Amino acid sequence: MFTGIVQTCAPVVEIIEKPQLRTLVVSLPKGLCENLEIGASVANNGVCLTVTELRDNKVFFDVMEETLNKTNLINLQVGDPVNIERSLVFGKEIGGHLVSGHVHTMATLTELEQTATNCRMRLQLPPQWMKYILHKGFVGIDGCSLTVGDTFSDGFELHLIPETLRLTNLSERQLGDQLNIEIDSQTQTIVDTVERVLAAKQLG
Repeated sequence: MFTGIVQTCAPVVEIIEKPQLRTLVVSLPKGLCENLEIGASVANNGVCLTVTELRDNKVFFDVMEETLNKTNLINLQVGDPVNIERSLVFGKEIGGHLVSGHVHTMATLTELEQTATNCRMRLQLPPQWMKYILHKGFVGIDGCSLTVGDTFSDGFELHLIPETLRLTNLSERQLGDQLNIEIDSQTQTIVDTVERVLAAKQLG
C-alpha cells in the first residue's frame, strides 16, 4: 500500500531488455535506500514494483510485459525521471489517500496551462472510467495523490501547485503524454455497489 505522496523524483540509469521482461535500474537518494531490501515494494510512476537487486544506491525492478503494455513504464528511456514512493509504514501520517500501486488505465494530457502559481492540466480518459472520477474526489496520477477539478464526459482537470511540480515529474509532462491512472478504491467500490443494487431492482 502507498499514500500517493511522492518522496523523490529519481532518474532511470539503465534499462535491461530480456524476453518478455524489462529491468529498470533507478538511482535513488541514499536516504531512500535505508533499510530497503530485495522483495520490497516501491511505486514507480504509481506502479507497484518489486526490488530484485540492490547495488549501492541503484535499485533494480523487473517489469513484466503485461505491466509494460498497460502503463507508461513502456515509454521510459535512460535519463527519464520517475516518481518514487516506498511502501506505507503504518503509524505514520498519511498525507494523501490509500493507493495500491495497481494502475487501472492511462489518460492523455490534452491541455496544459501554466503560470507562476498554478498549473492546469486537462486529461482525456477512456469513457468507462469516468464514472469513478468525481469533482473534488481523489485520483492517483503517476503515483501522485491529487484532487480532481472540473469533470467532463471524456476527462477531467487538475490544478497543481508549484510544490507538486517541484517534487514530481509532472512538471516535465507535455501534450500527448500518457499518465498512469489509479482510481480511488473506495469510490470504485461505492459506484459498483450502487450499480449492482440498481440493476438487481430493475430485474426484480
